[in-house]
Amino acid sequence: MANLVVITFDDAEEAGNVRDALRSAEHADHLSLDDSAVVVKDEDGTIHIQNEVDRGIKVGAVGGSLLGLLIGLLLGGPIASVVLGAVAGAMGGNLANLGIDEEFIDKVAAGLTPGSSALFFVFRDDDPAAATAVLDPFEGSVTYTSLPEETEQSLRQALAD
Repeated sequence: MANLVVITFDDAEEAGNVRDALRSAEHADHLSLDDSAVVVKDEDGTIHIQNEVDRGIKVGAVGGSLLGLLIGLLLGGPIASVVLGAVAGAMGGNLANLGIDEEFIDKVAAGLTPGSSALFFVFRDDDPAAATAVLDPFEGSVTYTSLPEETEQSLRQALAD
């Protein structure tokens, strides 16, 4: 099951630091990020959004590449078929819009104060405690979550310490 969490921070750098920590946990196979976005509102009020490619686009590109390779082997041009398959697959994954809704990101970004940041992330994990453990050293406010209520409370407590 996918879980969406939005956390805001009083510091412009903190959302990026937390995303880096989540990526490290993902590389260690402790959780699986589907998508993430960091929103920073600098001191003059300018909003900067740093999206990552979501899992739907990655899966589409890999699947398209494999399908393109198979077609290329059958028709005699494997390299071009792999490239075309990857592009088509990535476009299909993007059209599926499996990531974080951009309008939602814009609404949260508009509510940030200058010099602050927000982190949006979607993760898949049977045990959300892995994400909570990563977030424990950081201080922020949970703005939105699709987690069950008791897990949300655990997350809020981890970020409040």
